[in-house]
Amino acid sequence: MNEKFEQWFALKSHGTTVRTELLAGLTTFLTMAYIIFVQPAVLSGRLFGFETGMDFGAVTTATCLGAAIATAIMALYARYPIAQAPGMGQNFFFVLTAIPAATAAGFADAWQTALGVVFVSGILFLILSLFQIRETLLKALSPSLKRGIAAGIGLFIAFIGMQNAGLIVKSPATGVTLNHHFASPDLIVFFVGLLTAVSCHARKKAGSILWGVLAATVTAAALKGLLPALPETWQSSKVVTESMLVTRFEWAKGIVAMPPSISPTLFKMNLGNALSLAMLPFILVFLFMVMFDTVGTLVGVAEQAGMMKDNQLPRAKQAFVSDAMGTTIGACLGTSTVTAYIESAAGVEQGGRTGLTSLTVSGLFLAALFFSPIVAMVGGYPPLTAPALVLVGAMMCRNLADIDWADFSESFPAFLIVVGIPFSYSIGDGLALGFLFYPLIKLLTGRGKEVHWVLYVVAAMLVMYFVEVRSRFG
Repeated sequence: MNEKFEQWFALKSHGTTVRTELLAGLTTFLTMAYIIFVQPAVLSGRLFGFETGMDFGAVTTATCLGAAIATAIMALYARYPIAQAPGMGQNFFFVLTAIPAATAAGFADAWQTALGVVFVSGILFLILSLFQIRETLLKALSPSLKRGIAAGIGLFIAFIGMQNAGLIVKSPATGVTLNHHFASPDLIVFFVGLLTAVSCHARKKAGSILWGVLAATVTAAALKGLLPALPETWQSSKVVTESMLVTRFEWAKGIVAMPPSISPTLFKMNLGNALSLAMLPFILVFLFMVMFDTVGTLVGVAEQAGMMKDNQLPRAKQAFVSDAMGTTIGACLGTSTVTAYIESAAGVEQGGRTGLTSLTVSGLFLAALFFSPIVAMVGGYPPLTAPALVLVGAMMCRNLADIDWADFSESFPAFLIVVGIPFSYSIGDGLALGFLFYPLIKLLTGRGKEVHWVLYVVAAMLVMYFVEVRSRFG
């Protein structure tokens, strides 16, 4: 079996082993397992206190199957250690904007129409990938922009990790602030996990991120048993944020469970309604969101893994096609846009370098269909996996050192990407800032010829996109 893996994934030439790849896959899965529970809560409307009509159980199964199939395609076709699943951000747009718009347009089957919109955007995405349009965009980016993307995503996922832990909370005065209740169970769990992971990483101990998750889980279990005996002020000091569906550790309610039926959402998309003029702007929004999110994720993970060759990403076409196929397959199954996950950087930091890492993630998503109680225990309690995101974010920020800070026409657009991604809470919007300013600054400094023509086209499209589409539809 090891020889077959070596033959297909070329493990030795990538400096990795089967054990390392399996460990990296488990790490990636644990950091993104939350989507199994968040996605059905979002698409069914339960997270927002209303019903969209989408079946919670069916969306759960569609999420696991969509992630497993799309990630397997990435593993076997593109052979990258990048996992895929329904994207956060796109799912909120699906429920809060696309479905209401379909209803306002007079379509009785609103969520089916929205699924059709996602499917059409995936087909367009696939066409762009086959004609290597996205690959051309990737090649057009300067080294500083690519490193800015990696660092910006690092800050973003570290920020998400701190929010999931309850360390950073919302503030009506400043937007966000530090949670000073360090004695709260959530933060105790987070700090134990973070200190364990960082200490192991600093000592170059294999599996540092998983050791952090394990330490956090043991701490949460211990606190769960001690909590009733603690003072009431401790018991009520937990932090509740909108990004946290579960704010206290819960024991697994069993080990094995049968997956819910997928039939309520399977092949339910309405393509006729989706292709109407009323829904065309939403097709474009989904297309732009997934295009820039994918470019950002691929660049960020590839930079982290040292996979960029002469400022280019090998097998970029295969990676983009895999991503596009994930979106179309997800829509058929009954879930919103499936795309590459930046949490894949956790597995890369753990040593994952080939498609065997993502193939492991694929298998774990399939297993999650039957072991959902165990996955719910770990993935459903954000402070357990938050340390992994913070540690990986710190590792990705080392790309800041390689930005050409001496050339302000290069460094300033990269800086806009670095701060734009976490501040806007969107990889796509952060990239848009850098992609808009890069050609403009080069032109104004008399160095317009240094810019690849495709970036001028992208900048013009972004202006029309934000002015004519996003300004009206969110």
